[in-house]
Amino acid sequence: GRSIFESETVGRLIAERLGATLELAITAMLVALVMGVGLGVVAAVWRGRPADVLAMLVAQLGVSMPVYWLGIMLVLAFAVQLNWLPAIGRGPPIADALAALFAGDVAPLGQALAHIALPAFALGIGAAAIISRVVRASLLETLGADFIRTGHAKGLHPARVVLLHALRNAMLPIISVIGLRFGALLGGAVLTETVFNWPGLGQLVVSAILQRDIPLVQGVVLVFALLYALTNLAVDLLYVAIDPRVRLG
Repeated sequence: GRSIFESETVGRLIAERLGATLELAITAMLVALVMGVGLGVVAAVWRGRPADVLAMLVAQLGVSMPVYWLGIMLVLAFAVQLNWLPAIGRGPPIADALAALFAGDVAPLGQALAHIALPAFALGIGAAAIISRVVRASLLETLGADFIRTGHAKGLHPARVVLLHALRNAMLPIISVIGLRFGALLGGAVLTETVFNWPGLGQLVVSAILQRDIPLVQGVVLVFALLYALTNLAVDLLYVAIDPRVRLG
């Protein structure tokens, strides 16, 4: 259909904003993976030690902080007080910035990363907290398996045993949570995009709701639902790639 207030087709309005939302969600998921897997591995390897307590404390804080409050605090700290990063808006699209980088121009990539840093961190830290808990629990279960003791007995480096053997065999529940959290990131992008004035689908649907633009609201909700379904399909396909035994089931 057509938007009531924008005088444009719903499909065109969504297409103009979809790239920005996916860029933010994917970057936030990368932040969540790096932080979540890192904290989870540290907590599992040093179970019961100060590193474990500190990692789980960070995870608890990440779960407890609302994304809109965290976003405002990040703007206050890094944009207003320190003046390190821009507070609002979107820089050049990362895809265009990478193309410019290959052409020899570094500036667009720096601008793109500077603009996306704060919203991606604000959106990703909640997912990182949940992922870290699942990584810790799953990895602790795997570290007690016989093949892990065999790896240590063969003299393999401890890092190789943990990262290549234990973590890989603990990935199935972790992948499930990652898929669910990516869908949640798309919903959380509504608040994040509003705080940081990020020109994505979240900001578009907020404007449509305030204007009671029903066709546009329906279109955005349908796109969110479709992306969530595709994410879960991708997770199911990853099961087979990670653990070939899934095919036998």
